[in-house]
Amino acid sequence: MGIVETIALSMGAAWGSGINLYAAVFTLGFLHNSESITLPPDLVILASPLVMFAAGLMYLVEFFADKIPGIDTIWDTIHTFIRIPAGAVLAAGAVGELGAGAELAAALIGGSLAAATHATKAGTRAVVNASPEPFSNWGLSIAEDIAVFAGVWAAVQHPWIFLGLLILFIVFMAWLLPKIWRGIRKVFRWLFRSQATETRDQPAERPPPAAAPEPTAQAPPENKPPD
Repeated sequence: MGIVETIALSMGAAWGSGINLYAAVFTLGFLHNSESITLPPDLVILASPLVMFAAGLMYLVEFFADKIPGIDTIWDTIHTFIRIPAGAVLAAGAVGELGAGAELAAALIGGSLAAATHATKAGTRAVVNASPEPFSNWGLSIAEDIAVFAGVWAAVQHPWIFLGLLILFIVFMAWLLPKIWRGIRKVFRWLFRSQATETRDQPAERPPPAAAPEPTAQAPPENKPPD
């Protein structure tokens, strides 16, 4: 595997991990087992039947969780601590044969790329969830899955094309992320404003009427003896 192919594989694995880690892992394992590519020694473990089964199972779980507004945001939040480190590890494993320095550099760049793609996905999904209809969420989720399968395949089959598209994608993320952040701020402001309006419109509860004081028992008059 040449240097361009190695870089494309490293960045493709990191890029795909930030969007859908399990789809990226399953695709790499499948391509190796089908003899479409030969994975580097540090990534051959991805072709293990147990690893592929686990990746396929978790992909199915994510496939359905990703289609439910609100649940997908929780899922993405949890996977902040999974996708980014996994992207760094996969990127480093792809260049393991080039030495420790290359591994560290790939881990830093791959982790940053996985973080950027994860932030783009999670932020976009949080903004789209503000829409009351579910179809935009479903369409976006399916498009993400297709993009990961096609992108990882392109990274190993057409590395030059993938690297060119990756540069364009990075430029697109740099343009999109500030807009996503502004959109998320607007959503939160709308939520807080709606909550404040609902609280203000609720009628104030009247205090319960005070209980009437109970009559005190008076002592009977004492019978005084006549003078």
